[in-house]
Amino acid sequence: MSSFDASMDRDANRQVIPTNEAFKLESTWTFAELTTGTVDTHTLFTVTGNVLATVFAVCDTSLVGGATLEVGVGTNTAQLLAQIADATTLDDGDVWVDADTEVGAGFIPAMQVINDGADIVLTIGAAAVTAGVVDFYCLWRPLSEGSSVTVTTPA
Repeated sequence: MSSFDASMDRDANRQVIPTNEAFKLESTWTFAELTTGTVDTHTLFTVTGNVLATVFAVCDTSLVGGATLEVGVGTNTAQLLAQIADATTLDDGDVWVDADTEVGAGFIPAMQVINDGADIVLTIGAAAVTAGVVDFYCLWRPLSEGSSVTVTTPA
């Protein structure tokens, strides 16, 4: 029988964290031209410490406005979801997992290491998104003690 010196990671309830996709968060964004849809970098998820994370999005209402969209961290704004060149291609029912959107289904992107509390951001460029609704999902697992990911209220 094998023996290992390593211990198992546990959550706040002392339950073993069994997978890299241990925790799921959802951030629903209703885009509006002068707030959540402005050309800017918007925080989707606030990160503390070091984590493994993957992000994907599901469109609930087709987007309006010719903006570019990408999801990443401050130093690489397309690290988690590659840029969509025209937000109007993200239609109701699409799943955003890479530079192309898929109707109805898509693969889950690879886990990425996010270190030093780099927040997960949505970057809107070129033009505003004037309407539409997208659910952003973050699957994550803590790496360092006290690390966490939380939903940031869209503003």
